[in-house]
Amino acid sequence: MIKYFLDFEWKQFFRSSYWQKSIALNIILALFAIYMLLSFLTLGIALYPILKEQFPTESPLIKVNDFLFYWILADLFLRFFMQKLPVMSVKPFLTLPVHKSKIVNYVLGKSMLSFFNFLPLFAIIPFGVFAIIENENVLQVLIWMFLMLIITLIVNFLNFIIESTTSDSDWAFLPIIVIVSGLFTLNHYEIIPLYSVFSKGLSGILIQPVLIIIPILIWASLYLINFKLLKKKLYIDASLKVKSEEVQTTEMTWLNRFGSVAPFLQLDLKLLWRNKRPRSSVFIIVMGLFYGLIFYTNPMYLNMTPFMVFVAIFITGVFLISFGQFIPAWDSAYYKMLMSQNVKYKDYLKAKFTLMQWSAIILFVLSIPYVYFGWDILLLHFAAMMYNVGVNTYVLLFAGSFNRKKIDLSQRAAFNYQGTGAVQWLVGFPILVVPILFFYIPYKFINFEAGVATLIVLGLIGIVLHQKLMQYITGMYLKSKHKMIAAFDQAT
Repeated sequence: MIKYFLDFEWKQFFRSSYWQKSIALNIILALFAIYMLLSFLTLGIALYPILKEQFPTESPLIKVNDFLFYWILADLFLRFFMQKLPVMSVKPFLTLPVHKSKIVNYVLGKSMLSFFNFLPLFAIIPFGVFAIIENENVLQVLIWMFLMLIITLIVNFLNFIIESTTSDSDWAFLPIIVIVSGLFTLNHYEIIPLYSVFSKGLSGILIQPVLIIIPILIWASLYLINFKLLKKKLYIDASLKVKSEEVQTTEMTWLNRFGSVAPFLQLDLKLLWRNKRPRSSVFIIVMGLFYGLIFYTNPMYLNMTPFMVFVAIFITGVFLISFGQFIPAWDSAYYKMLMSQNVKYKDYLKAKFTLMQWSAIILFVLSIPYVYFGWDILLLHFAAMMYNVGVNTYVLLFAGSFNRKKIDLSQRAAFNYQGTGAVQWLVGFPILVVPILFFYIPYKFINFEAGVATLIVLGLIGIVLHQKLMQYITGMYLKSKHKMIAAFDQAT
């Protein structure tokens, strides 16, 4: 049976339309995977000599356990956003005479062969080899390597439990943030010295190998919990059942003041509120507003003024970026119907522009408390807001004319590459990097105020040329209108 499962997975992967239409994205992800493998390999090779040099009186094999608590927190956090639950691929077997237990065991077994489980081995194995070469106890080294593998699998199944129990919630990312930040806080303020407890526990297993049964039992328990959770979902009715909710009608008559673009603004706001993926873009605003606290409170970044442009652009444009990069794909599910109506394409695009424009203005107002860190920060935020309104909005609308990827509105936004194409990867450079260059040149040769003035002037130029720019962008959309309709009609 395993042979048939593997054959099915292999054919499904290479025959899928998503694979065939996303070669560029797959190449980028492959390069990222190679980069991560090389990074972990470098870490594994360098870690033992570094620990031996920094802590000459302690065994690196024991000392490394002090840092594994933070490794596990980071691993759990990244897995939640990047590792997918391997459940969807088993649906074709639900109508066949195959025991559900075999399907679940196969799915869980496949999850243990995930890239995220192999990745740590590129650090664990070189570290273990160095430890043996340096005359560490061979049995202890082998036990430590096996223990790291078990811990990796524990994190794997713990992540699946957290994700499977929160996947239907719009706030699915909150539990993992609360768990990771809570454990980190308890340890950081020494309320509970978790890293010390964890380190002593691992070192105790190396001294008493029989204690390795404890992490094995934890892994087995998590496996059984996942087994029961997945088996409960292995019903055709579960995949077909539609979640019913009480319909709430919102007229949004206050938008009528925007004239001919009001119906499209109402449509966009309803889309943002009623669908999971675009609604996640709204929630990202909250995270984006607090983004500056990471840098403005860190003395290391105080002298990196050009980099602060990136921060200001992101804070005032976080919604603009997350929403604008998928125009017009947000409407891909009903794009053909929309384009068959007696509507002006110019009004359709103007509604998108208005929504992005006001988001930048509102985010600037909400970011005013950052003046606590200095008037120059507030001035930089104002310049970034002007640049977002007068330049980045048009860049995103122009890039949207090349968008051919359909979006599934029911999926979550975090680390979701569905609907992502080359356009989304390439547009990040002019949106986030180019304004830094525009700021840096006058800042370098004149002063800070000259750099800020440059961003403001560029934004004002875009606002003055609004009609000309929108006319040109509308023409681009009209030229690619039928190509978009054909592309959005295809399966993702």
